[in-house]
Amino acid sequence: MVTIARTVEKVIERKPFLQEALVRGIVNVAALAEEITSEVEQEMGQKVKFSAVMMAIRRLGEKLEKTVINRAKFDKNSDVSLRSDLYEITVKKMPGIQAKISKLYELFNTKENDILTVTQGFHEITLITNKRNKEKIKKVFKSAEIKSEIEDLASVTINIPPEAVESVGLFYIATKALTWENINAIEVVSTFTELTFIIKENSAAKAFEALKRLIKEQS
Repeated sequence: MVTIARTVEKVIERKPFLQEALVRGIVNVAALAEEITSEVEQEMGQKVKFSAVMMAIRRLGEKLEKTVINRAKFDKNSDVSLRSDLYEITVKKMPGIQAKISKLYELFNTKENDILTVTQGFHEITLITNKRNKEKIKKVFKSAEIKSEIEDLASVTINIPPEAVESVGLFYIATKALTWENINAIEVVSTFTELTFIIKENSAAKAFEALKRLIKEQS
């Protein structure tokens, strides 16, 4: 049986910012109920009481506050680091491509803090590195192999606790901290204890502050 509570939850699930506002307690429940009542009625195919919608919203807010997503936390040892002047290139996955990637590792100088992140999909490979290595990379790959290039990028990396492997929602709360500030993550790269967002360089400072604030609020 379709209930008002489930329908309200379904409507709000389609609006992530409303979920965040409910958890933060910064939404006017009556105003929200007035806003979504017609949508709830359309979903259910019948008239519903305004008071019932408002009650369903309140209960949903309480439910969201108790989820494991809201309990996931960064610890006091978490920190944020920023790197700028990065370059991203995506190439087609073709025969011989692995040999070309291996060649790149020979060309790069780790003593100069060169970075090279390689992410392989089924049909393409994305590489992220320092912008100064752009020409080195383009000499290795033919123009026909290149699908995309993006310049003026930065990386913002946040250290994550080892136990994050067993925690639900840690990546989510870091991502939503950026989304709340209207920052677009072009790529997300993770290792065991690091979560890195690749963003446009003009958003780097704002992203850095958003993640630092997130850690401070949870410490």
